Amino acid sequence: MSTPHFSVCVYCGSRPGSRPEFAETAKAVGHWIGSHGGQLVYGGGNNGLMGIAAQAALDAGGRVVGIIPKALVEKEWAKTNCTELHVVDTMHERKRLMAEHADAFLALPGGIGTFEEFFEVWTWRQLGYHDKPIGLLNEAGYYDGLLAFLRSGVEQQFMSPWQMDLIRVSDSAQQLLPELVQAAGLSPEARLESI
Repeated sequence: MSTPHFSVCVYCGSRPGSRPEFAETAKAVGHWIGSHGGQLVYGGGNNGLMGIAAQAALDAGGRVVGIIPKALVEKEWAKTNCTELHVVDTMHERKRLMAEHADAFLALPGGIGTFEEFFEVWTWRQLGYHDKPIGLLNEAGYYDGLLAFLRSGVEQQFMSPWQMDLIRVSDSAQQLLPELVQAAGLSPEARLESI
């Protein structure tokens, strides 16, 4: 397997959610990463959107790096056919390794864990700990309420507009993924051109 041209850390639910669009989007994200010479980095689970995105990337010929804490190996059913599966001791170690392996970050629909991971890398970016692009995939309006709340934070002057500008929001994976990869200074087309 060739060296990936870019690496996207994907945060998403360990459940499939209530709408078929969520699973379709997870599959599309994984497929796009895999078919464009990329590497998908994620939490290592086999359930829900996590497993769907990872399997789609593998099926499309991409590398998949899963990082999962020992305590969640059984709960989230670790995906044992990842290109690399790292079993770590703590959530902090999981998130650190995911961030280190990534050129860009993308949050799909998910629950508390997804929110926490998204907010952490966004916080790290605004503090200058990294300069990697961050995307929020607002499939089927899932994040509409959150985005309204965040805009309220700006209106109430607890946040600044420049902080909101640090995240890219779209309801289209086909639009957002190339934007993130290009913003990281990399090319999503390199593998296809070399075939």
